[in-house]
Amino acid sequence: MGDVVNLNKFRKARDRRTAESLAAENRVRFGQAKDLKAKLRTEAEQTQKDLDGKRVD
Repeated sequence: MGDVVNLNKFRKARDRRTAESLAAENRVRFGQAKDLKAKLRTEAEQTQKDLDGKRVD
Protein backbone atom coordinates (compact mmCIF):
# COMPACT_ATOMS: atom_id res chain seq x y z
CA MET A 1 0.00 0.00 0.00
CA GLY A 2 1.00 3.58 -0.50
CA ASP A 3 2.01 6.04 2.15
CA VAL A 4 -0.61 8.04 3.97
CA VAL A 5 -0.51 11.72 2.98
CA ASN A 6 -1.88 14.51 5.11
CA LEU A 7 -3.74 16.61 2.57
CA ASN A 8 -3.75 19.70 4.79
CA LYS A 9 0.05 19.68 4.96
CA PHE A 10 0.27 19.10 1.23
CA ARG A 11 -2.12 21.98 0.50
CA LYS A 12 -0.34 24.35 2.87
CA ALA A 13 3.08 23.48 1.40
CA ARG A 14 1.72 24.11 -2.11
CA ASP A 15 0.27 27.46 -1.02
CA ARG A 16 3.59 28.44 0.58
CA ARG A 17 5.46 27.65 -2.64
CA THR A 18 3.09 29.74 -4.75
CA ALA A 19 3.19 32.60 -2.24
CA GLU A 20 6.99 32.53 -2.24
CA SER A 21 7.15 32.63 -6.03
CA LEU A 22 4.71 35.55 -6.08
CA ALA A 23 6.78 37.35 -3.43
CA ALA A 24 9.96 36.83 -5.44
CA GLU A 25 8.27 38.22 -8.54
CA ASN A 26 7.03 41.25 -6.60
CA ARG A 27 10.49 41.88 -5.15
CA VAL A 28 11.86 42.05 -8.65
CA ARG A 29 9.00 44.16 -10.00
CA PHE A 30 8.59 46.67 -7.18
CA GLY A 31 11.98 46.56 -5.49
CA GLN A 32 13.79 48.84 -7.91
CA ALA A 33 14.62 52.50 -7.48
CA LYS A 34 12.68 54.99 -9.56
CA ASP A 35 15.67 56.09 -11.63
CA LEU A 36 16.62 52.48 -12.35
CA LYS A 37 13.07 51.73 -13.50
CA ALA A 38 13.13 54.75 -15.81
CA LYS A 39 16.48 53.67 -17.25
CA LEU A 40 15.24 50.13 -17.88
CA ARG A 41 12.05 51.46 -19.45
CA THR A 42 13.96 53.72 -21.87
CA GLU A 43 16.32 50.86 -22.77
CA ALA A 44 13.35 48.59 -23.47
CA GLU A 45 11.70 51.26 -25.61
CA GLN A 46 14.92 51.79 -27.56
CA THR A 47 15.30 48.06 -28.10
CA GLN A 48 11.70 47.84 -29.30
CA LYS A 49 12.26 50.74 -31.73
CA ASP A 50 15.39 49.05 -33.07
CA LEU A 51 13.51 45.80 -33.60
CA ASP A 52 10.60 47.59 -35.26
CA GLY A 53 13.02 49.31 -37.62
CA LYS A 54 14.54 45.99 -38.66
CA ARG A 55 11.24 44.20 -39.14
CA VAL A 56 10.52 42.89 -42.62
CA ASP A 57 6.88 42.80 -43.56
